[in-house]
Amino acid sequence: MVFTSVRNFSTLAVAAAIIASGLLYLIVGNENLGWQIGLAIAALAIGIPHGAVDHLVALPKTTKPKLLLLIIGYVLIAVAAVFAILHWNKLGFQLVLAMSALHFGFGDAAFIAELDRLENRPRMRPKVQNMFAISSGIIPVFIPLLKDSTKSALQEINPLLITWASEVAPQIRFLIGFFFAVTLILLIKDNRIRELVDLIFLAGLAIVAPPLVAFALYFGCWHATRHTARLTLLLPKSVKAAQENKPKKSFISAVIPGLPALFGTVFFAFIIFLRDKSDLDASYLWYLLVVVWALTVPHMIVTSKIDQKALA
Repeated sequence: MVFTSVRNFSTLAVAAAIIASGLLYLIVGNENLGWQIGLAIAALAIGIPHGAVDHLVALPKTTKPKLLLLIIGYVLIAVAAVFAILHWNKLGFQLVLAMSALHFGFGDAAFIAELDRLENRPRMRPKVQNMFAISSGIIPVFIPLLKDSTKSALQEINPLLITWASEVAPQIRFLIGFFFAVTLILLIKDNRIRELVDLIFLAGLAIVAPPLVAFALYFGCWHATRHTARLTLLLPKSVKAAQENKPKKSFISAVIPGLPALFGTVFFAFIIFLRDKSDLDASYLWYLLVVVWALTVPHMIVTSKIDQKALA
């Protein structure tokens, strides 16, 4: 089954990243950003295609003019977000973080809800579901950025972001700890052990792995793969392959339509980078992140529809 396989893959990928990060820290240390940037770019690239079929999700059966208008609007929103983030680095970064935490968290909760439905299991109670969504969103987004080691990484990528939370960092840490602890208690009470394991692994990745690696690997190997699994319930070719008991073909059928977006994003980020002409690795990663964040804006708007349906 696609959902179960993807869930196991994302958990194993995070576990491997935790172990690898610990070993690399002992061997080369966290001050060496070369391996972190390389791994982050690769992980981000893996995750980019998952949002490229949003037009099929929003308008599965529609006329070409409406589809064209949706695509144009989608692109314009993303381009506007790129310029906004580049112009208002710190404010844009803060808004993207808040938006991403909500999108990632409720997307993960929707994935679990759909998996429960497919396996005919009782759903999480609304209170538990909401707490799980909040915790699974804020942990991978905020914890990596609140670590002391983040400053050196941000110094390389964009120094303007170093003070993104200087005034409210203690309050954010407290809220993360509060939601994490309460969610763990609720999951134990409801015997949701697999979700408990997921949350602990996410916290482990955020705490142990360097910030760049933690976010990029979560985005590419956790959020994106789980969202792609959900697309297999919506895309005709994926649905047909699943009905034929071909889970790999079903998943790949949901990935292939997004590959042009991967090439386009990589190319667009490179074009922006050429105007900078600074350090290749760090500067290119910054622009790739900007493009990914910008694409998240229209992506979140479109996918909120299927999230609400799954969580209802």
